[in-house]
Amino acid sequence: MAAIKHRRTALERVEKFLSDTYFTDCNLRGRLFGDRCPPASLSCLQTPRRIPYQEAVAQQFGPAQVGESFGPTWETCWFKVELSIPPAWAGREVHFVWESDGEGMVWRDAQPVQGLTKEGEKTSYILTRSLKESEPHSLTLYVELACNGLFGAGKGSMIAPPDPDRRVTLSKAELVVFNRDVYELLVDLEILLDMAQLLGEENQRSFQALYTANQMVNVCDVTDPSTFPAARDLAAAIFSQRNGESQHTIHAMGHCHIDSAWLWPYEETIRKCARSWVTVVHLMEHNPELTFACSQAQQFQWVRSCYPGLYARIQHLAAKGQFIPVGGTWVEMDGNLPSGESMVRQFLQGQRFFQEQFGRICTEFWLPDTFGYSAQLPQLMRGSGIRRFLTQKLSWNLVNSFPHHTFFWEGIDGSQVLTHFPPGDSYGMQGRVAEVLKTVKNNKDKGRVNHSAFLFGFGDGGGGPTQKMLDRMKRMRDTDGLPRVQISTPDQLFSVLEKESSQLCTWVGELFLELHNGTYTTQAQIKKGNRECERILHDVEVLSSLAVAQDSAFQYPASQLQQLWRLLLLNQFHDVLPGSCIQLVVEDALQYYTEIRRAGAQLQEEAVQCLCRDLLQPQACSTHSSLVLNTLAWERTEVIASPGPGGTETLALVTVPSMGYALVQEPFVPPQPVAVRKQEDGSITMENGVIAVCLDTMGRLTSLQLLDSGRESVPDGCYANQFALFDDVPLYWDAWDVMDYHLQTRKPVTTLLKPLEITLAGGLRGSVSFSLQVGKSSTLTQEIILDAMCPYLRFLTQVEWKEAHKFLKVEFPVQVRSTNATYEIQFGHMQRPTHWNTSWDWARFEVWAHKWLDLSEHGFGVALLNDCKYGASAHRNVLSLSLLRAPKSPDATADIGHHQFTYAVMPHQGSFQEAGVIQQAYNLNFPLHVVPASRAQCPAWSAFSVSSPAIVLEAVKQAEDRPEAVVVRLYEAHGSTVTAWLQTPLPVKEAMLCDLLERPLAQGHLPLEQQGLRLSFTPFRVLSVLLVWSH
Repeated sequence: MAAIKHRRTALERVEKFLSDTYFTDCNLRGRLFGDRCPPASLSCLQTPRRIPYQEAVAQQFGPAQVGESFGPTWETCWFKVELSIPPAWAGREVHFVWESDGEGMVWRDAQPVQGLTKEGEKTSYILTRSLKESEPHSLTLYVELACNGLFGAGKGSMIAPPDPDRRVTLSKAELVVFNRDVYELLVDLEILLDMAQLLGEENQRSFQALYTANQMVNVCDVTDPSTFPAARDLAAAIFSQRNGESQHTIHAMGHCHIDSAWLWPYEETIRKCARSWVTVVHLMEHNPELTFACSQAQQFQWVRSCYPGLYARIQHLAAKGQFIPVGGTWVEMDGNLPSGESMVRQFLQGQRFFQEQFGRICTEFWLPDTFGYSAQLPQLMRGSGIRRFLTQKLSWNLVNSFPHHTFFWEGIDGSQVLTHFPPGDSYGMQGRVAEVLKTVKNNKDKGRVNHSAFLFGFGDGGGGPTQKMLDRMKRMRDTDGLPRVQISTPDQLFSVLEKESSQLCTWVGELFLELHNGTYTTQAQIKKGNRECERILHDVEVLSSLAVAQDSAFQYPASQLQQLWRLLLLNQFHDVLPGSCIQLVVEDALQYYTEIRRAGAQLQEEAVQCLCRDLLQPQACSTHSSLVLNTLAWERTEVIASPGPGGTETLALVTVPSMGYALVQEPFVPPQPVAVRKQEDGSITMENGVIAVCLDTMGRLTSLQLLDSGRESVPDGCYANQFALFDDVPLYWDAWDVMDYHLQTRKPVTTLLKPLEITLAGGLRGSVSFSLQVGKSSTLTQEIILDAMCPYLRFLTQVEWKEAHKFLKVEFPVQVRSTNATYEIQFGHMQRPTHWNTSWDWARFEVWAHKWLDLSEHGFGVALLNDCKYGASAHRNVLSLSLLRAPKSPDATADIGHHQFTYAVMPHQGSFQEAGVIQQAYNLNFPLHVVPASRAQCPAWSAFSVSSPAIVLEAVKQAEDRPEAVVVRLYEAHGSTVTAWLQTPLPVKEAMLCDLLERPLAQGHLPLEQQGLRLSFTPFRVLSVLLVWSH
């Protein structure tokens, strides 16, 4: 009899037939499992440590039972599960089912075999597909259970701080008979039901799917499996109806995004990798077509160290092309805050690891979840052997919808990379009909390209693909009405996109995420640790390289530096450096910075001892002098403080040559000493012949003049160095987001605790200090310092911060008119508007910068420099630096405590390029090193210098594979085309250009000329030069 034309009843009839809630006594879902049987015995060992298997199984286990709870949070329970399969189950498929709120791992024969996590839809481990008499019926498994969920242990919400007392319940542990025929029928019906619902009433295919599903329910007697094949044949008839040639092709790839730390500590991530990856390996054994794209060299290194058996299997599957390393970086790092050199090292360490371990470098950069992408990344990718880029995070934009899914992305130097955003706007697909339809419908490049990526698998906390996801997609391989779905690889996808790329658009400049802009400021101690450790490693490398050049017996500390760099790179992971992680992770990160500082100081001392040995030897009649070292590639004249007798500090004005050293002899007298004068109204003036400032009793600048031109920087009636406090309550993502509306809550900080007073009266250095109360219970103390001959005024700031949901900024209104401000980024700078004309403009109400930002009109400007801050903004004529936030999730203690940081203001004539703003910002971040010396006389020495102020020599390091060579990295910083000479007195016998992986470039040989090495730059170009020593 024909079915009555009632769409709703037919749809709901099929839904109920599949439901795991309704009518399970008589529907198909209720037949998925047959007989059940409890374990023969269950025992448990609980430990606060994450202990290895061998250590765990050697200990005494106590009795345990289903229904018990275990904990608290972050503890580990090991379960010994003894199983005995009933002989009556012969010929049946038998699963071990385990359900708990924690993350589990099954161990069998001393090897990890599968992850078991309810949130990742992995609750059963297949013991046998068809029980044979010859198979063992009794066996022992161990289950390692972490007392935390896939997303940590947030109290009340996912991103809340972890509940320290959460307990996980073991709700199921049993043997079951699994009815594979029921499962296959359920997947058939699920796909047909989704097609019926989602293809819409105007689509005939929707009705074909619906009536087929309805007929399958008619045919199917759930108590009689012999009726199932006929039902399955009906489904197969629909699935085998093919698409036309024009249909879109989806390239499906297994994926498992694992945050290297986030709502759980680094140590737990190691186990997350093992749980997720062993599950993938297990799936590949039964699904040889499955591919899996996997990023982050650090995670491979963890598994290599802790799970060598699993790692060997991964290497084997990688060689077969199934387990595919992608990304090319050490971790999936933040895309905004790491320095240019740090980003180079992400690629250098990552690509070298993949080359060593898997015999090839990665060809695509993979950064799906990072909070924005610097406009310097395309050049760094190209220099690291990568021309392709995949992400999807810009789909999170709060204001503007990004206009492309497949396009060319062009960086500030003109480098281009082919970029693809999976149009389904996710990296955690589950192989559902709705997702493949969204992928096609949402694609913003229809008619230009006809292929797109589909990354399937549970992610963020790990998990990865499941068998069910694969089985869904098998049915959608080529079914009329749905896009084609093929298991593919990143290389296959990008290869077809390259062939189709002639019509693609180009996006120039940064990929700015219009969300999460609080991450430029959250967890200020992590930001400070990052900037300081970048400096320390730079200095150690420069000084160690020079020591080797001077004395070939000196051992360059290559392995220690690699270890320290890897710690720094790990902390640049996109939930650590941005500050969006729990307190446990913050503690680990700060500990790593402490380790880098400690080891770095020691390595630096060893390099200086070798480099300057003759000058440091104590001699009988020695005079006390100071040796001053400069690790930057330009001459510097600055005031230094060296330790004097009885614990005092002695100031001296010194000139130190480019990347070299000088001995401080006769005190150098400045052409004009610093003068500090108190006025009758309590205000104080300071001047040094370059700039003159006037400060009111609250430390605010009422005047900032360039003495040469008499040009005033502060507008009439305005105050610069004005602190302002904002309410900072985002919509959800607390540590991540600062919302546009926070700007409406501005309150100037005006409660004076200690009025301005003179602390150094002048000469080589003048300073004044004051204290303010900030908010309800915080205090801020500032010393404002002006040095002889220095073009900037610096603000040494100490804050005792005790606020909740407040944002502290400092503002500098300036007498400059410009529609754009300039911000330093990696190896260059970029402009952003100072107006809010369009939604694209106002969405950037809070942006990021590195060491400086500048607002200039023709002939004059003002720059703000800093030593550890990243958040900034420039609206109309106000430059603002973001100092501290106080979010409460996921770390309730974020930023509470003591902070010290320095920023500076520098008015200048001409452009910021001509005025040397870039060099001054480096000087602020890379202080001169002062070492007690014993010689009174010694000529100044310079190891490297560059003939053009447009060129910054960023790094000098030993070449990775050639101890007799160094790599010198330089970049064009002004945005100009320029030829420059690199000069060195060191014994160089050969020079050549190389890429960022230190591979020599074709036609890269450089002749050694009298003036040095001649180098040609276009705007913002990064060049790496390999120099081979002649000794």
